[in-house]
Amino acid sequence: MSIAVASPGRRLPANLTIGATLVALFIVLALLGPLIAPYPFDQFNVRERLSAPNLAHWLGTDEFGRDVLSRILAGAPYSLLMGFGASAISLALGVPLGLVAAYYRGIGGELIMRGVDVMISVPPILLGLLILAITEPSLWKTIVAVGLVYVPIMTRVTRSVALGLLGEEFVEAGRARGESAFYILFGEILPNAWPPIIVETSLRVTFAILLGSALSFLGLGAQPPMSEWGLMIAESRPFIEQAPWIGLAPGVVLCILLISVNLLGEGLREALDPTFSARYGK
Repeated sequence: MSIAVASPGRRLPANLTIGATLVALFIVLALLGPLIAPYPFDQFNVRERLSAPNLAHWLGTDEFGRDVLSRILAGAPYSLLMGFGASAISLALGVPLGLVAAYYRGIGGELIMRGVDVMISVPPILLGLLILAITEPSLWKTIVAVGLVYVPIMTRVTRSVALGLLGEEFVEAGRARGESAFYILFGEILPNAWPPIIVETSLRVTFAILLGSALSFLGLGAQPPMSEWGLMIAESRPFIEQAPWIGLAPGVVLCILLISVNLLGEGLREALDPTFSARYGK
């Protein structure tokens, strides 16, 4: 099976350009946030608590008088770490498991896939809660838990792609040369399987950010006084009528980030598979 990749002369999909631009902007904001934030994210100012958006505080202040814009900028690295860190964990564990399950289709491969089926049958947020329930909540534990949640999906995707490549001539040639299973899996199959795996990973980033924020919202992720966006939304609940901007601002920013990553993933799918646009009329 030959994997189609966009030719150099082919114009990049618009959603890829928009998504990549927005994601790059979020990364820049995450890196420069502490430098461009108008106030320290944890600075209390009781006299200005629950202030509506104004010239001094563009997105208003929370119940402690902390500047909401500064807290959003300070929380950007946490959401990006959640998405990309958890996706990296699922990639590092799921890809080798998927390759092994595809190559060894006997008892070993069946055991891996039956374990994957069991984990997939559990809703992601429930599986994340089960993993985090046995330890003290923290951001890093949440990243690991979210990464483990999506290992089964990455395993299944990798196995599916690898099964389609196992019958190719370059794999047969490697076997005829007496190459080891390790070389065939990681030297022959994996380089040809990367395009769909990269696309799936980019889409997993969206779900990882959303699940991580949901776990923080439930109190099992980032802990106060951190300014993670899901935690900010959770802390705004008692003031939703009095000061809706406290939760609305991080919620809108979180939605924009999710849409940006989703556009990037869809754009990668179109760029790496030119037949995608023809099939779906795009």
